[in-house]
Amino acid sequence: MKTKIIHITTEVYESVFQLPKNIQELFHKAHQAREQAYAPYSRFKVGAAILLDSGEIVVGNNQENAAYPSGLCAERVAAYTAAANFPNQKITALAVVVGSHEEYLQKPAAPCGSCRQSLYEFEEKQKEPFSIFFPGEAGTIIKVNSVADLMPFAFGPDSL
Repeated sequence: MKTKIIHITTEVYESVFQLPKNIQELFHKAHQAREQAYAPYSRFKVGAAILLDSGEIVVGNNQENAAYPSGLCAERVAAYTAAANFPNQKITALAVVVGSHEEYLQKPAAPCGSCRQSLYEFEEKQKEPFSIFFPGEAGTIIKVNSVADLMPFAFGPDSL
């Protein structure tokens, strides 16, 4: 039997004001997007903002549907919007913010499994990792340097 140890490096920030100005702006746009989310069923609003290598910021928010699997998460809305409108630009950073009507979230909320899988494909396609920042509604902000840090055994094009 062989043992493999996986190391994932994260950075933890106590406040958005500790982040670079361009990432602070990304958080501002993600918060604005979150407020426009359509989440009447889960009552869990999510906003996402993607920074492209051109400096353009693309936003998305979760869009729910009564036929549950028909909705779409904020991260994928933002990523697919970026791909549709800026197909030759690379993603350099993603900020994801959450808000619940049920409780005040202090623990950072990372992208769900479906979003991780979709975002992983974007990283593979652009052949370059991008940073992901995710907080709760209050408290610390986690930064990972790659989607691969959230999915060490990812399924990608080379798995087929």
